[in-house]
Amino acid sequence: MDPDEGTNGVGKLAAKTIEQRARKAAESAQAVRLSGSVAGQDSTYRLDMRLKSDGGVGEVSTKGGPRFELLRVAEELFLKADADFWVHQDKDGEPSASDKEAARKLEGKYVRVPPDDPSYKQLSGFTDMKVLLDGLLSLEGRRETGERREVGGVRTIQVLAGGGRGGKLDVSLVGTPYPLRLERGGDAGVVEMAEWNKAFALRVPKKEQIVDHGSQTTLNQG
Repeated sequence: MDPDEGTNGVGKLAAKTIEQRARKAAESAQAVRLSGSVAGQDSTYRLDMRLKSDGGVGEVSTKGGPRFELLRVAEELFLKADADFWVHQDKDGEPSASDKEAARKLEGKYVRVPPDDPSYKQLSGFTDMKVLLDGLLSLEGRRETGERREVGGVRTIQVLAGGGRGGKLDVSLVGTPYPLRLERGGDAGVVEMAEWNKAFALRVPKKEQIVDHGSQTTLNQG
């Protein structure tokens, strides 16, 4: 039986070409859901984000740290979290009564993150489809094809870089050859990509749900 029967045919191609087709498909897409873990320089982040060209929405958390929600609509960025996230620690490590009261007022609200806030660039990066995909879809080392597998019930073929040490990318063998799963090199996380081109709405929260917290939003990310 032909293993490529009923597929999009990319399984017959060289590994480098499969990778190029996958990147091209990702660059042409209008939306995606990205979930998994990403190791940065200072911390490991868990993401569950729905992204498109003009913004994104979803949850981010740091390893051992608090979880928070992000929403970006065009240039407007909002952060929503529980009171624990917003509590500012004093020098003794215990929040003061005023800290707790201020945190309670922010709980469940969409706090606007101003563009000149030091955290704006990092946080908005989690909601930027192009930035995230460009950063994630990078492999290092000689390319070769790996196993044929399934990701989310979809048949895939793996592209291995550096024998797998430089990353493993699962590419769909059905329909458009979208990247569906990436094991980043150096144990830097595993990310799944789904719901390619599935439309969703992004809306600025209602005025009563928004808090403008001045020109700088202090984030306690653990």
